[in-house]
Amino acid sequence: MLRNPLVIKPELGKPMRNCYSLPGPDFTYGMYMHRRDGGVPEAIGHWDSVKAKPHKRVMPRDYVTMGRKAVDEGCTKAREFALYYKFMNIRCKDKEILRYGCKVPQDMTFGRPPRPSTPFFDLIQHRYKELWMEQQRARTVVQHMVKKKLQTGEVRENRTTFLRTHPLPVKEESFWHPQRFEKAGPHLRTFPDPESRKKALSASH
Repeated sequence: MLRNPLVIKPELGKPMRNCYSLPGPDFTYGMYMHRRDGGVPEAIGHWDSVKAKPHKRVMPRDYVTMGRKAVDEGCTKAREFALYYKFMNIRCKDKEILRYGCKVPQDMTFGRPPRPSTPFFDLIQHRYKELWMEQQRARTVVQHMVKKKLQTGEVRENRTTFLRTHPLPVKEESFWHPQRFEKAGPHLRTFPDPESRKKALSASH
């Protein structure tokens, strides 16, 4: 009856049964480790601790530091620099030294430094409110001065007013003439002389 979901009925104040029985006390959930599975006592008393081994890494030579120290010693020639590099072997520092479990310096701080604490005396006296109000007053004064400068000054000219005071030069109309017709003379001459022609043209224009 307790294994048939169609027949079983819900009990008052208890969760609904799923008609499955739990395994016995000797059942192990998950993967069983024959050698290391000792339960809670072994987990509490025998932690798997692995000692970190220092990772020896050959760092490249620090030629910047060696060159600076060679100049301080008074080296000026290439041979002197070569001899200094030969006897003074300075290596670059390993920046990833903390990854391999080496000793951490005593004065090293992890994370971000804390911000300075807020002075409680200023909070009681509402000092931050007064500072904010002073900043707003100064900002209002500056805005008023800028607005006053714009109002008292001359009216700003736009393109329309500028073109009224400085009109564009009138372009002279020049018709296009082919080069082969520039030296061609007229076929008809209705004026007796050039002076009468000029007088007629000046009268019409």
